[in-house]
Formats: sequence, structure tokens, C-alpha cells
Amino acid sequence: MYEPPYKLNSEILKIATEISSLVERFVIRLEQADSLKLRKANKIKSIHSSLAIEGNSLSEDVVSDIINGKRVLAPAREILEVKNALATYELYPKLNAFSVKDLLKAHGVMMQGIALDAGNFRNCNEGVFKGKKCIHLAPPPNRVPALMADLFEWLKKSNEHLLIRSCVFHYEFEFIHPFSDGNGRMGRLWQSLILGKWNPAFEHLPIENMVYANQQKYYDAIAKSSASSECSAFIVFMLQNILDSLKKFKDAPIEGDVSRVTETKLSTRQQKIVDMIRKDDITIASIAKKLKVSERTVEREMSKLQQQMVIYREGSDKTGRWLVK
Repeated sequence: MYEPPYKLNSEILKIATEISSLVERFVIRLEQADSLKLRKANKIKSIHSSLAIEGNSLSEDVVSDIINGKRVLAPAREILEVKNALATYELYPKLNAFSVKDLLKAHGVMMQGIALDAGNFRNCNEGVFKGKKCIHLAPPPNRVPALMADLFEWLKKSNEHLLIRSCVFHYEFEFIHPFSDGNGRMGRLWQSLILGKWNPAFEHLPIENMVYANQQKYYDAIAKSSASSECSAFIVFMLQNILDSLKKFKDAPIEGDVSRVTETKLSTRQQKIVDMIRKDDITIASIAKKLKVSERTVEREMSKLQQQMVIYREGSDKTGRWLVK
């Protein structure tokens, strides 16, 4: 089995220990009365920060308006990037962090209408750039499928703690640079997804916000790891960002204009759907029958409830179930 090159050191172990001790504090914070607003605010931060790193110029307030369905005056591509990112982050509970197929599926959503080869590995040469300077030239495209298969096999079978695995995966992902576009935002999303397998609270921790605030150090960590042919420097950088995010948000009040993330007001029909889901493992067909409406109507209402972060899908489309957040 392929083994990515990295070395654990005292600094890595120290930060990992601190993270483990703070995670439960963040979990408790998510259980407080304003948790819905906090989760929505943090999702906005995640999407804004991850896109801003890639050059999207929209402010956090504009990103919030787009997510809340308001009309904004902005470049069409940047608006599409926000909508695609939201749709991809909404897939979070359904995505398998250990599946190459799900990675391609998520990339297809993230880059729909932006990259012609969305949902497929690249067939061209690529690299990691800081401005116009190439700080890493990626492997040739014909090697990408095999390299990604090896990386996912290691991710699934390694005995390393998921904290460490998530950082190593993120670095190796950027090293391979499997897509023609969207590698940065996909690498950050996938690390968050891996962390969510350790503790579901990571779905709501905007690590991207700290990476955005430390972009120079992000590129420096990639460059240093590439120069040393092992990614300990990148592991330290990402673990420190995770730790800083936990410290910032474990007791955080809602920042900014809270009117943008007010508690969701449900229609009578939506409230009935939520109540049904709370009471039982129920299907769209059975909800439609009880409400005496079409299944398509129920699907539209449930799509709105998902976008409003009221309900989510756990498991696959065939064997999973609906749950209320």
C-alpha cells in the first residue's frame, strides 16, 4: 500500500492533543439556543473564505445575500461559484469521505458551468500557483487516476488518527492536483469531510476562514513540504488552523448582521413535514399521501428545508433517512 511521506514530531502531537481537548467545547457551543444561526453563519464563512482564496471578489455580506436567495449585482461567474459551493456543501451529509466516486460527484457540482470537465480528472498539465509563480508542478495527467486511487486506499486503510490523515490527504491532494480547476476548494472541503468522520461537529467549523486569513503561510507550507519531499510542515500549518478555529468559535457569539441569518420561518406545510420527520423514518411518498399533495410538491418543500438547514439526509438515497437538524 502506498504510504505518503510525512514525519510526526512533538509539535504535531502537541497541537493534535489540544484539538482533541477543545472539540467537545465546540460541540457544546453547537447545542446552544442560537445553534441554527451559528451553523448558517459558519457555512457562509466557509463558502466565502474558500472562494476568496481562489480569487472570488464577493464580500461575505454579498455571499450571504446570494445564499439567502436575494438578487445581487455581481459578475455572473462569481455568483455561480457561490451557488455551486452552497450546493456542494449541502451534499456534506451524503458524501463518503473515502470514495473517489463521491469526490468526482462533488467536483461536478462545485464546478458545474465553470469547468468544461467538471466531475472528471484533468487531461492537461497543472500546478499550484501563488500569483503568477508556480510553486509546485503537478504530476502528468495520465498518472492522476492511479495516484488518486492509491491516496484513497491509504486514507481508508491507514491506522493514523483522522486528524493527521485529513492533513496528509489535503497536502497529497494538492500535490496531485487532480482537476483542471477547483483543486483548492475541493481539497479544503474534503479535509473537512474527513474530519467530520471523526466528529460531525466539523461540518460546522469554518476552518477555511483561518486559511483565508493566512494565505501566505498556506502557500509557504505547501512550498516547504514540496522542497523537503514530506508534508510535516503542511500538517503543522493545518492543525494550527483547526486549533485556532476551535478557539475562535467554541464560545463565539454571532458576528455581523444577524438579520442575515435569522431563525427560519416555516410555512404550515413545511412545519407539518418537519413534524412528520421528527416522529418517524418517513418517505417522500408517504408524506405526499398524508398531506394530499404530489410527490413533486413535497420534493420542492424538502429542498427548501435542506437549503434552510432545517433537515438533512443521512445515508444513501436508497437506504438512508431524513433527519431534523
